[in-house]
Amino acid sequence: MTTRDLVLIALFTAIIVVLGLIPPVTLGFIPVPITAQSMGVMLAGCIIGAKRGALAYVLLVLLVAIGLPVLSGGRGGLAVIQGPTGGFVLGWIVATYVTGLIAERLVKEGQSEARQFAGFFIASIVGGIGVLYVIGMPWVTAVTGTPLSAVATGSLAFIPGDIVKAVIATLAARAVLAGYPLLHARA
Repeated sequence: MTTRDLVLIALFTAIIVVLGLIPPVTLGFIPVPITAQSMGVMLAGCIIGAKRGALAYVLLVLLVAIGLPVLSGGRGGLAVIQGPTGGFVLGWIVATYVTGLIAERLVKEGQSEARQFAGFFIASIVGGIGVLYVIGMPWVTAVTGTPLSAVATGSLAFIPGDIVKAVIATLAARAVLAGYPLLHARA
C-alpha cells in the first residue's frame, strides 16, 4: 500500500463523512433512513476501486465505532452498529468491495464511453444496491423482529432514490476516468 493509496482512502472517507451532512430522510414504516452516504459505496468502488474503496469504509466504520458522529444525522457509536441500520453500515464495506471489483472488470481505458457508463452503472446497481440490501435487510429483521418479507417490501421505497444515486455515481466515475485516468491504477 502506497502513500497515494492511503491518501485516497482517507480522502474518500472524508467524502463519505461530508455526504453524511446531508440530512437523512426517515420514512416511518422502516427504521432505516434514506441517506446520501450509501452513494459513497458506489462512488468509492467505481472511482478508487475495490480494495481502497472498501478500506475507506472500514475507516468510516472504525470512526463510527469509537463514537464519532460521522453518520448522517450526527450519529455514531456502537449502538448504531448494533441497531437496525447496523447491517447497512457494516454492509457498506462488502458492497463497496463488490462495486469496485465489478467496475474494475467491466470498465477499461480505451472502451467506448457508452461501455464505460454501462460498466459503472452495473457495478453501482449490483454492488451498491443489491449486495447492500442482501446484507442490510436480514440485519433489520434480526434486530427488530420484523419479517424479512415486510422489510423487503418496505425497502422498495428506497429503490428509486438508489437508482438516482447510481446514475450520479456513474456520471462522476466516468468524469474522473476521463479527467484523471491514472487514478484508476489499482492498489
